[in-house]
Amino acid sequence: MKFDVLTLFPEMFEALNHSILKKAQEKNIIQINVTNIRDFAYNKHKKVDDYPYGGGAGMVMQPEPIYNAVDYIVEKYGYKPYTVIMSPRGKRFEQRDAKRLVEKEHILMICGHYEGIDERVLNIVDEEISIGDFVLTGGEIASMAIIDCISRLVPGVLQKQQSYEDESFYDGLLEYPQYTRPEEFRGMRVPEVLLSGHHENIRKWRKYQSLKITYERRPDLLKNKTLTKEEQEMLNDIIKQNMSLK
Repeated sequence: MKFDVLTLFPEMFEALNHSILKKAQEKNIIQINVTNIRDFAYNKHKKVDDYPYGGGAGMVMQPEPIYNAVDYIVEKYGYKPYTVIMSPRGKRFEQRDAKRLVEKEHILMICGHYEGIDERVLNIVDEEISIGDFVLTGGEIASMAIIDCISRLVPGVLQKQQSYEDESFYDGLLEYPQYTRPEEFRGMRVPEVLLSGHHENIRKWRKYQSLKITYERRPDLLKNKTLTKEEQEMLNDIIKQNMSLK
């Protein structure tokens, strides 16, 4: 999997050179290449922004340096990667989008800054993406979050496929509770079922807890989840238990 990033602040992406992503890059499982948009501002002062037509606060990134940078990427590889731009107007990114985008193999990410990007840049973009209904200073943090999320799905990045399949959102539910040693800590014990060694009972307990946590904290996720017969029976019991407590 390959990522190319166009940004005004390439130094921010040093954060991706640690932990799991560092190991994945060392093994050449993923590649993360960062290009400074300012290098493609062909003017005396490397200016990349200007005042917005029609007036308004702040500055807007000019289209020319971004187009020049994309042209450089296309010339470098001989093709145009699937291109996304970080934007509060974009579709909100979810785990299912990571599953979809990991199939692209090569993604070019454009990070905006200042008050926005000239609208004409969207003519060379395949998709606008947002990570939530809030405003960031630029697209760098958002793009790093997306790179991290997608990379975890690339075969070989994590040691076991189950490492991400059991995580929150992968199957549309929040993750079940996790415990480690010691068995008892300040009067709080690990649930007995997890100490039993009975794999089927552990599986059922985890599924039940996952459904319970999702129902109590993010019931909206259940609207898009197709439940198995076992899951529906568990959910019915959870609803019944919650009703009895009211």
